[in-house]
Amino acid sequence: MCQFQKKSKISSSRRLGLKIRLLSVAAQMLQEEQEEKIHQREAALADRVPPLNLSGLSAQELLDLCKDLHHKIDVVDEERYDIELKVYKNEKEINDMMLKITELQSKFKKPTLKRVRISAEAMLSVLLGSKHKESIDFKANLKTVKKEEEKKEEVTDWRKNVAAMSGMEGRKKLFNASGN
Repeated sequence: MCQFQKKSKISSSRRLGLKIRLLSVAAQMLQEEQEEKIHQREAALADRVPPLNLSGLSAQELLDLCKDLHHKIDVVDEERYDIELKVYKNEKEINDMMLKITELQSKFKKPTLKRVRISAEAMLSVLLGSKHKESIDFKANLKTVKKEEEKKEEVTDWRKNVAAMSGMEGRKKLFNASGN
């Protein structure tokens, strides 16, 4: 039994004409929507930020205006920061929930891992296999460091030292001492 293709009731030229009209109407609606968004944004900005009138203001009034604007900027920055944190937390929560959903829907389940206590010798024998025959002393290969005793300066009366080092002779002594 053969299946017959149904002939459309609309001719191809009429279908093309309707398609062109639909696309033109959609483009016009998109343009109107963009203009509406622009008008809404301008209205919101006009409500939040009144126009500045700087003519005829003294220096003190201009300073007050600047301080007021800086305060408003700080408030807006705080609000923006708070909103960004909320958005970040919500996105993180959404991602976590999506991971949970995929875990629940998938057949793969992550096994619970158990902590294994193993010595260095056993780990080397597992990693190296038959090559590991003798025990290795890791501490034997470490370098030994000799601690030097710090030289302690003699504590003398600072007043005598200041008197001895004052003037050009004191500077000459310091210069000679540093040269040695």
